[in-house]
Amino acid sequence: MTDSPDLSRRSLLAAAVATPVVAATATSGTAEATGRHGRPGDPDDPRFTVAVLPDTQYLIDEGGSDPEPVRAALRHLVDERRQDNIVFLAQLGDITEHGTEAEMRIADRVYDTVDRRLPYSVLAGNHDIPGGDDQRGDSPYLRTFGPHRFARSNTYGGSSPDGYHSYHRFHAGGRKWLVLALDWRVSDRGIAWAQGVLDRNPTLPTILTTHDVVWGEDSGAAHLSDHGQLLWDRLIRGNDQIFLALGGHYWPPGRTTLTNDHGNTVHLHIVNYQDRYYGGAGMIRRYAFDLVRGVIDVSTYSPWLMAKRHPTPLEAEHLELTGDVDRFSVEIDFDTRFAGFAPPALPAPRPPAAVMPRGTVAYWRFDRAGLDQVPDGSPVPAGAVARDLTGNGNDLTAQRLHDSAPEVLTWSAEHHDAQPAHASLRFDGGKAPDRGAVLRTGQNAPINDMKFWSGYTIETFIKLPEPFQGDHAWMGILSWEGRAGDAGKHSGWSDDEVTCSLNLSGERFLQFVVYPVPVDADPTSWSHALPVGRWTHIAIVNDGRHTVVHVDGSRIARNAAEESRGITTMGKPFAIGGTQSAERYGQGFYGWIGDTRIVARALRPDQFLTAVR
Repeated sequence: MTDSPDLSRRSLLAAAVATPVVAATATSGTAEATGRHGRPGDPDDPRFTVAVLPDTQYLIDEGGSDPEPVRAALRHLVDERRQDNIVFLAQLGDITEHGTEAEMRIADRVYDTVDRRLPYSVLAGNHDIPGGDDQRGDSPYLRTFGPHRFARSNTYGGSSPDGYHSYHRFHAGGRKWLVLALDWRVSDRGIAWAQGVLDRNPTLPTILTTHDVVWGEDSGAAHLSDHGQLLWDRLIRGNDQIFLALGGHYWPPGRTTLTNDHGNTVHLHIVNYQDRYYGGAGMIRRYAFDLVRGVIDVSTYSPWLMAKRHPTPLEAEHLELTGDVDRFSVEIDFDTRFAGFAPPALPAPRPPAAVMPRGTVAYWRFDRAGLDQVPDGSPVPAGAVARDLTGNGNDLTAQRLHDSAPEVLTWSAEHHDAQPAHASLRFDGGKAPDRGAVLRTGQNAPINDMKFWSGYTIETFIKLPEPFQGDHAWMGILSWEGRAGDAGKHSGWSDDEVTCSLNLSGERFLQFVVYPVPVDADPTSWSHALPVGRWTHIAIVNDGRHTVVHVDGSRIARNAAEESRGITTMGKPFAIGGTQSAERYGQGFYGWIGDTRIVARALRPDQFLTAVR
């Protein structure tokens, strides 16, 4: 320490017609936070927690203190490990006030609470050791928290020859992570050792912990300390793996971000509450990683105080800290941030035969017909054919609308991560004037008049551009041509709309509307607003009675309640890239479309095109 809207198909019609260990003194372990070491949660769960315990020196002081808040915090983390998927605990130094044999004996008994129950790291702060850098030699700290303590931990990777630095690997969120726990004063030898660990684990995202890295202002801003500057210049900035650096020592708490030599952000935080009531009352900070949302949610609280049935006002004030420096979220696109040293392992392309289950009547993908031989972004020639890979004859032919320029339809190497084919088509449709392109089946294609009495599953992948520029309300994604009125269907808003289509509203809501075969009805399903700048998988599933639309594997809320059997088709072409009104295409689709498949039965989500086996 130091002191220191209205979703109306009327709008659709109008729009359409208008236009691998480094340690001399250590026993290595595995990299898994599973098995002997307590009861972990799911190592593949994309949501997991790393707990942090800062300076506790005032609570482990032989001159008069109370270690119970620290013991309560550790006991709490063990108890909550499975429920909250707590995968690791990082301690930040200054465990004790004077670093004496007596204080280390107390600390030894306190930390027995987590030994073999929760994987953890510790490091020496200035109050734990007699001074000097990591070459200082033996100490009560080293005899208590040196390499021997962690030999049975299966996250422990090893320690430096001096014993004051260690590294740990844990498995969470479907990948391995590295914690580099460094002494409060790192020598040249220490830097070289740490670099060796990183070099031997080049693909692991790394959290660096030390006692002294940044100091903070009352405003919450933080700045590199002298020791932090040394670490930044000689270790952090050149190693893209290090994305988060945590330290204590100073107060108040604070945070900053710096840009490393690879152009990526590194988050640096001070975590220290010893200046607060009861020496910090065993405050812990939780870093809750959510790889799905792309955030780390940070919270700070005292389990010891929270367990009190009748806290005093002062105790109640410190149960949980909710200021901006104590409770916040760090936004990180993890795949993008880690791509430079650990690109995501994406599924390889899958052959058509692997994704055509029983009942597949049509399957189109855009890595065929020579399209993958042209440069990314090259126009797809008018008349180019995308074969129906089932062999059923539902081939699609490219056609530009309204004398549109060649650039309205181009081949693209972009694709959804789980898409079987690693290719797509980029449509640049729009209004005023109408422009776009469609791919249509031939006049005699079997799918033109299939009725799908027993049900169906229609799947496609789309991506909307970011920024999403211009007016693209009510653009079509796929459809069957033909006027509903000509099929004897008059219940909808207009006889001029098609009998089945998937469209996007002005609010970017999906609209799937279908006229069933036996009745004059038009059940319509609506999604939430789709995101821009990322791929979306859409699946429309009908079991012969009702239709359920799934977006990215999740069923939407606004699925039509009406009974719906079959699709009213009229022998007219099926199309990708647009929807007609009054037998005329207006604007075309704006964005990317990938693999599209139609199966003449209802599929389960684990049978969708996104199901990688």
